[in-house]
Amino acid sequence: MRNTMVVIAATVLFASPAVFGQKPKVRAASAAAIARGKYLVEGIGMCGDCHTPHSEKGEPIREKLLQGTPLGFKPTVPMPVWADTSTNIAGLPGWEKDAAIKFLMTGVAYNGLPPRPPMPQYRFNLQDAEAIVAYLKSLAPAK
Repeated sequence: MRNTMVVIAATVLFASPAVFGQKPKVRAASAAAIARGKYLVEGIGMCGDCHTPHSEKGEPIREKLLQGTPLGFKPTVPMPVWADTSTNIAGLPGWEKDAAIKFLMTGVAYNGLPPRPPMPQYRFNLQDAEAIVAYLKSLAPAK
């Protein structure tokens, strides 16, 4: 009898949002995860070196943080797959959260290909990949 009551209570608890037309609440990224992601993007991955435009003095233009830019360097030998520009990663436009996490963990994009050089194939753990995605998604995309 007691087990039956627990099952009924659990069913009512979990089914009530669907029954009453409410959407289940999705937990937003925590401030701690976003701060960890910022640390990993700016301090470890050094993403801004390639994904942020720089002034004539070589300083990053903070107003265009991680919004993509032509790269200021080229390979010393011909490399046909070389990316001449970096993409906008502020807000992660065009990326689903799970695909971005997989990319950061495996180095393989949603199209099944690795990134074009000079982008490294990162192998972050799940917690760090989720934090990076939370941080990048928290940024306003380029206009």
